[in-house]
Amino acid sequence: MKKADIKNLSAGDIQTQLTEAKAQYQKLKLAHKISPIENPIQIRDLRKTIARLNTELTNKQ
Repeated sequence: MKKADIKNLSAGDIQTQLTEAKAQYQKLKLAHKISPIENPIQIRDLRKTIARLNTELTNKQ
């Protein structure tokens, strides 16, 4: 998710996206520990998206 997309969301939407992203991050990490996933860069990108969402949520509050 890009920064411009995140800026257009409301605080409630950001919170929803954040919980979904965290759940997906946990799933990817677990799947990668069991057997290596095809594209491990997804984990890094998801972690950065979570950070962007947290930053924008803090700015909106």
